[in-house]
Amino acid sequence: MRKDVRILLVGEPKVGKTSLIMSLVSEEFPAVVPYRVEEITIPADVTPERVPTHIVDYSEAEQTDEQLFQEISKANVICIVYAVNNKTSIEKVTNHWIPLITENTDKDSRVPLILVGNKSDLVEHSSMETILPIMNQYSEIETCVECSAKNLKNISELFYYAQKAVLHPTGPLYCPEKKDMKPLCVKALTRIFKVSDLDNDGILNDNELNFFQRACFNSPLEPQALEDVKNVVRKNLIDGVHYNGLTLKGFLFLHTLFIQRGRHETTWTVLRRFGYDDDLELNQDYLFPPLKIPPDCTTELNHNAYLFLQSIFDKHDKDRDCALSPDELRDLFDVFPYMPWGPDVNNTVCTNDQGWITYQGYLSQWTLTTYLDVQRCLEYLGYLGYSIIAEQESQAAGITVTRAKKIDLQKKQTQRNVFRCNVFGDMASGKSGFLQAFLGKNLERQKMIKEEHRSYYAISTTYVYGQEKYLLLHEVFPDFDYLTDADMACDIVCLVYDVSNPYSFEYCAKVFKQYFTDSKTPCMMIAAKSDLPEVKQMYGCSPLEFCRRHKMPPPQSFTCNSAAEPNREIYTKLTTMAMYPHIIQEDMTSSSFWLRASVGATVFAVLGFVVYRVLLKIR
Repeated sequence: MRKDVRILLVGEPKVGKTSLIMSLVSEEFPAVVPYRVEEITIPADVTPERVPTHIVDYSEAEQTDEQLFQEISKANVICIVYAVNNKTSIEKVTNHWIPLITENTDKDSRVPLILVGNKSDLVEHSSMETILPIMNQYSEIETCVECSAKNLKNISELFYYAQKAVLHPTGPLYCPEKKDMKPLCVKALTRIFKVSDLDNDGILNDNELNFFQRACFNSPLEPQALEDVKNVVRKNLIDGVHYNGLTLKGFLFLHTLFIQRGRHETTWTVLRRFGYDDDLELNQDYLFPPLKIPPDCTTELNHNAYLFLQSIFDKHDKDRDCALSPDELRDLFDVFPYMPWGPDVNNTVCTNDQGWITYQGYLSQWTLTTYLDVQRCLEYLGYLGYSIIAEQESQAAGITVTRAKKIDLQKKQTQRNVFRCNVFGDMASGKSGFLQAFLGKNLERQKMIKEEHRSYYAISTTYVYGQEKYLLLHEVFPDFDYLTDADMACDIVCLVYDVSNPYSFEYCAKVFKQYFTDSKTPCMMIAAKSDLPEVKQMYGCSPLEFCRRHKMPPPQSFTCNSAAEPNREIYTKLTTMAMYPHIIQEDMTSSSFWLRASVGATVFAVLGFVVYRVLLKIR
């Protein structure tokens, strides 16, 4: 909503423009009226809408045309004043003032007009019969007010309507010619309805209507008032109420009725509560609330945000199979202006046998977005109505900014839940297979992935000593001369070579020696395609000797060419190393260390599956 309102009064000489302003301020008719009064500012606390209001007078005798044009361009609303007892001043509204204003305002930013019939105390008849055709001809005219500066009739109302025309304009909402709401207004209210439909059954029941009422107007509706609203809809619309709940058609009908009855401030209150600006676009301040992220810190979703996202998943998982079909996914993102997830997401997170994103995969993708691009995450949460449904100040309340990584190293413990592993390796070394195996896809399933749907990220959960953590794998493009800071900024490095290619290991060795020899980031060597015959690597020493010299764990054998899902033990090891980078190398190379981590992972994975099945039954 605007922070202030600028009202300009124009009209023919002696119609009473200055008298209207002076009567408003002094609450009495002035004995002496000057040609023009200086700009007056009315403080916010004495205006009905609690917004500072500037009232600007115009005098043909004291001002040039150029000054008038400047004032027209600065005005938020223009009051064209005529005298109800002066036919010429009424004619000038259409043959002079409206064309003049149109010529001097931006065509894309329509300025609302108020027609003001002053001196109503001098006549017994109304001018409305003459004015109504003018109002029907020009859609920019918000309303007409007949008043009297002399006896103070409708003076306060005049300036209230002028304020209202700026703060709650009819133009963006309603088309008088069609007597219906405009498409952008319908689109915005449809999103609001879908966000408010908490169980996604296509109707707003009494609980949802009361939650909506409290969110927008800070108070629930009394049961009788709620019933009265539904009865109004029932009388006017056959399918406006269904199973005693308000349908989308009924919801839109109510707002059309509000606007037609001059209560468009009700609709604007709803629109602004859900983040819309005067052009019915979602406000940038709403979508991107301030969030400070110091260097060396990462961003994660907190518990409340995960609960909200779980409720969104449940709302759209209509067949209760704990996965989102393409139709269910489209329905979920129907409140977005675009489809945020492409086909690559199905190869970034866990999917079921049909290739649909599972519950775990859904949460993983949100975790990935929050980690890589928190601004995008804030935007997405805004489209879903997080701040309203979760009753938080903004989406930023759902984000945890972790402490700096160097503090974790000093304290030898971390509070983070998401760990990034950058995967390096030469062309055809098995990096992509390593990422897809993390998502449970063996080589046969990987062959079905189209090249254009390929993803360079994979994210899922692992268990380390009973703690569920997210491991984010990122495949780094094998261009040795162009490694960026982002390529090297991670919690653990994974170096993949093909055991069947004698020249594959050399790339890993060079990357390690140039970029990670003196780094505090732990590294692990992966001997990929271990199902194939192993050949001697054409390098100065063997991979095992290389790891021993550089105090790395020995190369980990890996293959995704199996009938069953690939073994996930190696990913638990990677997460463990990322969580505990301070552990001395002897511990990381000892079998007992990895045994403890693996047993912990197995136990909690089984336990997690049992809990998951229980939750599934409840849902």
